[in-house]
Amino acid sequence: MIVKKNEWILVLGILVLVGLTGAFLYGRRTSGAWVTVQVDGEDYGRYSLGEDQVIEIGETNRLEIKEGKASITYGNCPDQICVETGAIGRAHEVIVCMPNRVVVEITD
Repeated sequence: MIVKKNEWILVLGILVLVGLTGAFLYGRRTSGAWVTVQVDGEDYGRYSLGEDQVIEIGETNRLEIKEGKASITYGNCPDQICVETGAIGRAHEVIVCMPNRVVVEITD
């Protein structure tokens, strides 16, 4: 099967369009201002990203806010996915600890 020149141009054009769309959407994401925490579907607290602090979420998790980003630094869950997720700081980013039913979300 021989690919014609016009087919290559079409494929390249589509790839460029997809890349530009992704860059545009990623660039429009805004930094969040707040961290909201829910435990078992209930509101647990709302904390400013502008203030460095450590929040104990019951006896199961520890949330650290530092330099405008939030991360779970401790979880007593077996898989540690919430800890390995790393820091988040942009609107609508989420960290979830399924075993402990903890949801941390960045909001505007």
